[in-house]
Amino acid sequence: MKTLADIFEHTLQDIYYAENAITKALPKVAKAATDPKLKKAAEDHLEETKGQIKKLEQVFKSIGKKASGEKCDAIEGLIKEADGLMKEASGTALDAGLLAACQAVEHYEISRYGSLREWAKDLGHDEAHKLLSEILDEEKATNNKLTNLAVTSVNKTSAARKAA
Repeated sequence: MKTLADIFEHTLQDIYYAENAITKALPKVAKAATDPKLKKAAEDHLEETKGQIKKLEQVFKSIGKKASGEKCDAIEGLIKEADGLMKEASGTALDAGLLAACQAVEHYEISRYGSLREWAKDLGHDEAHKLLSEILDEEKATNNKLTNLAVTSVNKTSAARKAA
């Protein structure tokens, strides 16, 4: 990779792979979660992620490229970490860990989409810039929802401890 266009396309392939991997991981997270709000958040995000994949396909088309993924070691590692958590943790620890794992994925996506959006702008890819901005906004909103779930979960745990 030698140009901004090269790194843009490479990172687009990386996030396309990541989003597809996430669609395979989220059903496992939803199934493992014991907190109904976390379960629903995972299910809702699965649907949103499918829509994001469609938007990414539009991004590829807008720059004259075929949608394709390139293995993303970062997302593979985050998913592997969540898989290990599902095997080792239970109860409150499982839900708290899954929530943190989901936020780690969101933070990764936010960083990727933030870069991609700015590169699209610099490269004059107006449609790609618009679509990537939409996805970035969705990822930020999901992260905020997860943060609110974490706060609710911590407050609930603290209240239960005080009552005991």
